[in-house]
Amino acid sequence: MAVNSYETMLVFTVANGEETTNALTEKFKALVEEHGTLESVEEWGSRKLAYPINDEPDGYYVLFNYTAGPEFPAELERIAKITEGVLRSLVVRKA
Repeated sequence: MAVNSYETMLVFTVANGEETTNALTEKFKALVEEHGTLESVEEWGSRKLAYPINDEPDGYYVLFNYTAGPEFPAELERIAKITEGVLRSLVVRKA
């Protein structure tokens, strides 16, 4: 089975407080570890968004670097889209 390197940026809402952003970070960290090998997690913290998303001016940025099979990134994006508190997600395959 082919294994590729990926980078996923998730932007969480800050409106629900720090506990929620920590819980979401842990949820996605566990999900990546379950389906691949987590290389690093960089919490960029709360930053101003370029434009408001759902009337929210700020978001909490977390960057995941990992290796996984080619079917996992689509599943990760699907889960991010249906998870409450996730404003945006982006998965990029590294060369």
